[in-house]
Formats: sequence, structure tokens, C-alpha cells
Amino acid sequence: MNKDVDICLLLEGTYPYVRGGVSSWVHQIISGLPELTFHLIFLGGHPDFYGDPVYELPDNVVGFDVHYLLSDQSRLKASPRSGRSKLFEAWGNFLSFFENNQEPIPSDLLSEVSDFLGKKGHLSLADFLYSRASWDVLTERYFDVAENQSFVDYFWTYRNIYQPLFILSRISQNLPRAKVFHSVSTGYAGFLGALARQKNHCPFLLTEHGIYTKERKIDLAQASWIKDRHSLIDISMHRDMDITRKTWVRFFEQLGLTAYHQADKIIALYEGNRQRQHIDGAPRQKTQVIVNGINIQRFHAAYEKRPDKPPLVVGLVGRVVPIKDIKTFIRTIRGAIEQLPMLEGWIIGPKEEDKDYVHECELLIESLGLTNNVKLLGSQNVAEILPKLGVMMLTSISEAQPLVLLEAMAAGIPCIATEVGACREIIDGAAGEDAALGSAGEIIPIASPVEGAQAIVKVLSNTDDWLKVGDIGKERVSHYYDEKIMYESYRNLYKEAINGRDRV
Repeated sequence: MNKDVDICLLLEGTYPYVRGGVSSWVHQIISGLPELTFHLIFLGGHPDFYGDPVYELPDNVVGFDVHYLLSDQSRLKASPRSGRSKLFEAWGNFLSFFENNQEPIPSDLLSEVSDFLGKKGHLSLADFLYSRASWDVLTERYFDVAENQSFVDYFWTYRNIYQPLFILSRISQNLPRAKVFHSVSTGYAGFLGALARQKNHCPFLLTEHGIYTKERKIDLAQASWIKDRHSLIDISMHRDMDITRKTWVRFFEQLGLTAYHQADKIIALYEGNRQRQHIDGAPRQKTQVIVNGINIQRFHAAYEKRPDKPPLVVGLVGRVVPIKDIKTFIRTIRGAIEQLPMLEGWIIGPKEEDKDYVHECELLIESLGLTNNVKLLGSQNVAEILPKLGVMMLTSISEAQPLVLLEAMAAGIPCIATEVGACREIIDGAAGEDAALGSAGEIIPIASPVEGAQAIVKVLSNTDDWLKVGDIGKERVSHYYDEKIMYESYRNLYKEAINGRDRV
């Protein structure tokens, strides 16, 4: 009989195919807990969205499954079928919780649906797409909740939203034997964790780096693929958001709410996110904070190479995507060179995720006359590039606890960041002894190139202050953000879950 794997990690759109903070953290946790075995389940949209893995899996990864949530439909042949009305009755009851997301999906209904959803001979994806019983549920739901919406829009929204649930349910019916399931977000991965808890009766842990539902709301607000169709008859009902966007938002809110209520422990990276989880429905008694940590020793050489005066270079380390607001960074450099003409801005990070946005950034650099000042460098070894920077800057509109700020501070480099996520806590310190150390840089508002430019000039204009601020950051990271602290916290969390699994 095969031995149970210790931890099954549920990963949505991240490790090992995408670089970035969450993926780095996953690799860090696996590598830092070599005494535990891990099985990875990766959930992606479509195979075309991903290339080869960008991380080499550590030796304690003993299993790896890949599933795509948008690839099954094209393989199915459309054919009429009746469908099983009794099962679709339960399916309709299940859907009502996505349309009115005030309560999580009850455990008994979640267990019932996960038993038959996506299973051939029960309620398959083909039944969902092509059966008469499915059509009856769809039309009933339309007249109940969306009759003021275009039926064509509702039809395709309905299909696109709920199709992945069939795939998730099928995955839950074939999970590895694990002592603990651990999702690194809510969303699809978190919902799979909720299903896993019901199917396997094993502990389910949930870690959120950012607040997934909040980030999806940002994405949906900006999504150009959703066409706003404001009614001339009753525009008031659409004033804030088109009904299609609202439908998607409610869907992700329910995924998150159900994951919260099925999870045994819910981890946030800082207190602000823990409070946001409570607002979004996470039971208070389940939540706790475990901050991320870094390998401080890895950046010791960078600190030793820190120059005696600040280089006139501002670095932004991150993916070139809208949520990082690279365009504001570019405009900020434009403002700062009015006082620091030799200033350069380096954008350091992968450019593959959103090629259209990269092109827009390149056009903005050219239109502002910054081709000699702003450089898109792609992915680089951060530890090697830090001594060349005078300041690390983040202009993101959403973050959790960005590791790149911790890394820069470990190298003695001052930081400037928008007031999102844990950025203020990282730079200014948490209340108490941490804050008493002083500030490691500047906090600026979102989308504020003027304030950003002023902060750059302030940080880089006085060498003594620059060195002092950098050293404050190094001291803060050494005291509060050492990865050894994080490893011990997760080691204890996993141990507690494994020891208590018979009580689940």
C-alpha cells in the first residue's frame, strides 16, 4: 500500500510555471521543509497559457498533477441528451448559493454535489453543456435572477462560469492520499480544497498572499472582454457595474466564502489582510498571521557591495502587468529626472504574461522621451542587481507582502512603495518595537507619479540619510522577517494538522 504524502499543495496559475512572489514562496516552503513530502496539483486556464516549468522541483516533491479548467469543452462532441433531472435539481440548488452569496455552501450539499458532478454516468460536463435537464435549470435561473439581462449574454456567462466546477469536482474524486491539503489561494484552488476536505475527510489549510477575491474584482473591473450593456429602460440597476461583471464577482465571492468555512486554518501574511478575511466571511477563530521570510544570508554580499553614495537608479522588480502599474512608474521617472537628470529607472521582471501591456509601456517610454532613462531588463538575479540600485520602488495597485521589499532592505537599499498590502508595515514597521526602529523608506499613494517623484528625490538627495534608512531596513528584516521564523511556523502548522486529522 502506498504511503500517504504529507502535504498536497493546491496551486492556481502559479508554481512551477510562473515566476513571482507566490511561486517563490511555494518553492521556498517546499525546499525549507525537506522532512515533509509534497504532492503538487497545478490548476491552469488553458495549456496555451503556459510554457515549460521555470522551477526545478525539489526532491521532496513526490507527485505532480496538471489540470486545465478551460480545455475540456473543445474535446466534447455536441449531442442531444436528456440528463438526469434529480441530479440537476441538486445542481440548481447548488447554483443558488452563487447567485446569493450571503451564506457558504453547506457541507452536506458540497459533499453531495462533489460525489456526482463531472462523473460519467452521473452529471458529466457533456450533460451540463448539451442536455435538456441542464437547459431547464439554465432557463429557470435566468428568469429567477437575470431576466433583465440579454439571454445570450447570460447563456455564455453561465457556461463559462460553471464549467470549471465540473473539472474541479472530477479532480476531487481522484486526489492523492494526503495527510493535509493546503491551498495557496481561495478561488478555484481554494474551492478544490473545500471539496477535498469533504471527499477525503482530511485537514484543509488555506494561505492567502493577496486577497484573491479583491484581486479578481480589480481584474473584472478592467476586463475588456466583458461588454457593458447598460439598459436605457432601467439604467439605475447597472450604474455601478454591468450585471455580467456582478455575476462573476458573486461567483468568486462564493468560492472564497466556501473555502473559508471549510478550511481548518486560514493564514494571512499581515494583520490588515487578516481583518479583510473577516470582512469577507472568514471565521475569526480560524485565522492567524504568519509573515513571509527571506534568506537574509543570501543578500549579505549585496549589502557588503552597497556603494558609499546612492546610485541614481530606481529599480522596480515585478511582472510587467497592469496590477503592478508599470505605467505610473514610468511617469514617476519622467517627473524625477526634472531634478535628477541622470536618473534611470530599471523595470526588472518577466515580460511574457501580458505582451499587449508590455507594448503599451514601451510606447509610453518612447512618447515621454525616456528611451535613455527607462529600461525593461526582463528577469534578473535580484541579489546581484541590488547593489546597483539607489532605491527599490513598487507602484502596484494591489500587493500582499512583497518579498522584493524585504530583499532590498536586506541589502541595505531604501524602498518606496504604494500604500497597499503590508507595504507600510514593512517600511515603517508594525506597532511597537518594530516601528521604533524607524522608517526604511517612503510610502506614497496609488497612481501618484508626482508624489513618487518627490519621494525619489528625497531618498536619493542625501547620502547620510540614504545609508541610515538602508540600515534601518536591514535591521528590521533581520529581526522580523528571517525565513527560519516562517519555516518553524509552517512546520508547527503542518504538525498540528497532521496530528489532528483523525478528528476532522
